This record gives sequence, structure tokens and C-alpha cells, in this order.
Amino acid sequence: MTQTLTPDQAWERMKEGNERFVAGAPRHPHQDVERRHELAAAQRPIAALFGCSDSRLAAEIIFDMGLGDLFVVRNAGQVTGESIMGTLEYAVDVLEVPLIVVLGHDECGAVRAAIDSLQSDAPLLAPAIWRQVSPIVPAARRVRQEQLDAGEGDEPNAWRVGQLHLRDTITAILHSSEMISDAVASGKLGIVGANYRLAEGAAVPDVKLGLAENPAGE
Repeated sequence: MTQTLTPDQAWERMKEGNERFVAGAPRHPHQDVERRHELAAAQRPIAALFGCSDSRLAAEIIFDMGLGDLFVVRNAGQVTGESIMGTLEYAVDVLEVPLIVVLGHDECGAVRAAIDSLQSDAPLLAPAIWRQVSPIVPAARRVRQEQLDAGEGDEPNAWRVGQLHLRDTITAILHSSEMISDAVASGKLGIVGANYRLAEGAAVPDVKLGLAENPAGE
């Protein structure tokens, strides 16, 4: 069970698994009886993944991993909160994961709800749903203002809202947890923010903290 990976090595494994998934050539590792028995006494995942609960975002499938590989935390719109932070801190402090991946995606229902809430005639959401999507609203407002300033209309671009919300989520994680921010600063922990493209199956990095390599396109 003992494994010591750097943040870069952990992300490289996840990236390779996602590339296999995109290519239609998954290996389905660590899904056999031997692996199940190996993990019965303890776990040592290579990363914690905080993502949206969307049914199209099954983490172990899209990164071609198996039992014991990922410590997964999910809720609608990947919105931080007390239970989320407690779970991520557990992953870093107790399980000693070298990497946190925050995963957003296109066509997100929570992002859509946040955008729709900006309309003057928007229907009222159930209280619990509103509490879940309200942290995404600031990103929707910023995108709407960006577009108004550019003369592009007042309907926020959903992809851009999701991108800003992903970045806001990472900022919130760092601001909410001194332990996590210290681990990043020390080089013990890396954080990757990625946007998953549903049709392509690709997890495209947008933010990288504590890793040596730069995001794609930079």
C-alpha cells in the first residue's frame, strides 16, 4: 500500500488515465478481487477529487482508475462547504494525498440555475437548491458584466461562468483551510482545477498550483 508520489506524478497518472478514456482504450485497473483484498485494511489514494455530482462525471471512469485510487467528494456544482472542507482536509492530513483535483464541466445544471436566477422573472428555487447554487451566482454576475462591457449582451456564457466558478472554488478552498494552503506552499500538495468536456471526455486543466508544469495552452 505504501506509495510516495509528488503532485506532478499524481497528476500525470490521472492525465494518462483520462487520455486512455478519451481514446476509447481504458485499462480498467485495480478492479479485481486481488485489489479488493489488498484494500480491505487500509487505503492510500493518489489524489482527492472534488467534483460535481452530475451523473456524467464518474471520476474513476473518466480517469480510468479503480478501487483505492481516488478519494472522491461530490456535490451539485462542486460548491465548497463545511463538510466538503472537512473531507478534503482529511484526505490531505490523514490519507496524505499529494493532489487535489477540482473538476467542473460544461452543461452544468447548477451553473445553469445560477445564470437563470439573474433574470427578473426567474422562478423561485427550493431553499436547499438555492443555498447550493448561490455561491455560483457571483461568477454569473461577473460574466454578465464582462459581456455588457464588451457589448455582447446580458446572457452570461455558461462555459465562462463555469470557468470562473471553478477558480472561485479553488480560492475558497485555500482561504478556508490554512492546512491545505500551507501544504501547497510547502510543495507537499498540488491543486489542479480542470473542466471536463462531456462530448470529448477530456479533463482540461485550467488552474495548477504546486505543480511544476503549466496548464495546457500556457
